[in-house]
Amino acid sequence: MRKFNASMRMATPGSPALRFVTGKVLFLLVIWSNLHFPCWAADRNDRPIIGVLSQELVSNGSSYIAASYVKFLESAGARVVPVLINQTPEDYKKLFLSINGILFPGGGVNITSSGYERAAEIFYQLALTANKNGDFFPVWGTCLGFEELTFLTSGKMLLSHTNTSAAALPLNFTEDAKRSRMFSAFPAELMAALASEPLTVNAHQFSLATTTFYADESLKNFYRVLSTNTDGTTEFVSTFEAYRYPVYGTQWHPEKNAFEWTRSFIPHSPSAVKTTFYMAEFFVSEARKSFHRFESKEEEDKALIYNYNPVYTGA
Repeated sequence: MRKFNASMRMATPGSPALRFVTGKVLFLLVIWSNLHFPCWAADRNDRPIIGVLSQELVSNGSSYIAASYVKFLESAGARVVPVLINQTPEDYKKLFLSINGILFPGGGVNITSSGYERAAEIFYQLALTANKNGDFFPVWGTCLGFEELTFLTSGKMLLSHTNTSAAALPLNFTEDAKRSRMFSAFPAELMAALASEPLTVNAHQFSLATTTFYADESLKNFYRVLSTNTDGTTEFVSTFEAYRYPVYGTQWHPEKNAFEWTRSFIPHSPSAVKTTFYMAEFFVSEARKSFHRFESKEEEDKALIYNYNPVYTGA
């Protein structure tokens, strides 16, 4: 599998096996017009570009993005720009105004003090301010990204240890899931499969206990819980969306079903793969509502993730 690096080398255990590194060794056949026309319907951006936040690779001080997140977004018609850690607030603000959404991926860094956390906080606050002012900008957190959202919203570390580091689980949907933005376009048969089959990959050691969620005013007033799960001892929140903002989180990994093959518990059934694509389609459809854009085609091309070299780190 692949990861994309901005000076990255090795994959974290269990993560996708390819990444992009600086040095432009990757050759791609790209066909484009020399003219740069925006492709917008009256209320839709058909050229969405989504940022994916990189994170520290502790072994050598560099950073990486797992390629499965890139494939996940591209499968629904988006392009990807890497959001590098340890940049200036001014750099992040400029990039924010150029992209149409951001994804905080899974991983293994500190959610309260890391380059990942600092960048996530800046984009989270920019997104809230923009959305309050009518400038639509969606935010998605997967696994570590979900956990990061709980910290950014509450200002507290509220996670509990759970036995969920290698498990595929069905979702225990709440009543709110039926009227949620996230699941409203899912076919009934896929919702039934998600509720009865182990289609969601859990690869996390910490979770947000349901009791903790409802005891915290900032979390319960900001997010609507769409699903829960349990490790047999602790019930935890597994999917949520914000009430007033396009902010979404899954403690599970929707991207892995279609694009990762390194661990035997990852499901690859037709329903599992459909789950990947419906989740991707939903978030990209949200990004299509954003009309941020780069100032020029040259600037856009320079920002795309294919300026970095993929590094193969496993099957």
